[in-house]
Amino acid sequence: MTELIHQYLIQNGALEWLGVFTGILCVWLAAKNNIWNWPFAIISVAIYIFIFFETRLYADMGLQFYFMVMNIYGWYYWSRKKNKAAQKSITLMHKGEWIFAILSVTAFTILLGFTLHRNTDASFPFIDSFCTACSLIGQFFLARRVLQNWLIWIFVDLIYVGVYCAKGLYPTAGMYALYIFIAYMGYKDWKMIYSEQKN
Repeated sequence: MTELIHQYLIQNGALEWLGVFTGILCVWLAAKNNIWNWPFAIISVAIYIFIFFETRLYADMGLQFYFMVMNIYGWYYWSRKKNKAAQKSITLMHKGEWIFAILSVTAFTILLGFTLHRNTDASFPFIDSFCTACSLIGQFFLARRVLQNWLIWIFVDLIYVGVYCAKGLYPTAGMYALYIFIAYMGYKDWKMIYSEQKN
C-alpha cells in the first residue's frame, strides 16, 4: 500500500504540484512582508527534500535542510518584533556583505561541485552547487529582511528554470519562473517600505 501511494505521488506529480502550490504561496507572502510565509515555506521544503532526492539533485536536497532551519529562524526573527513598524523594518546590504557573499558562493560552488562530481551520480554538480550557494545567501538575507535578497533570488531563479526543465520537472520550472516575477515585485514593495522608513 505504501509503495502504491509512493508511485501515485511520483508518477502523477501530485507531490510536486503540492510543493509548487505551497512554494508559490510562501514566496508571495514573503514578498508582501507577511509572516505567514514561513509555515508554508516549511511545508514546501519538506516536500522538495523528497523530490530532489528522487531526481538526484543532491545539492538542492541538502539546501532544503538548510531552508528548513532558516525558515524556523525567519519565523522566530520576524515574530519577535513587538510592533508593526519594527516588524516591517527593511535593511540594505553593505559593501562588505556583498564581497563576503561573492567569495562564499565561489568557494562553496567549487568545493561542493567537485565533491558531488567525484563521489555521486549527481546531475549538473557545479550548476546545482552554484544555485545552492546563491540560495544559501539569498535565504539568509530574506530571513534578516535585507532588501537585496530579492535581487539574488531573481538571478538564481533564472538559472533554476533551466535546470528543472532539463530534469523534466516542468511544474517546478514554472514555479521558479513565477518566482522571478514575485521576487521582482517583492523587491519593488520592499524598496518602497525602506523608503518610507527613512521618512
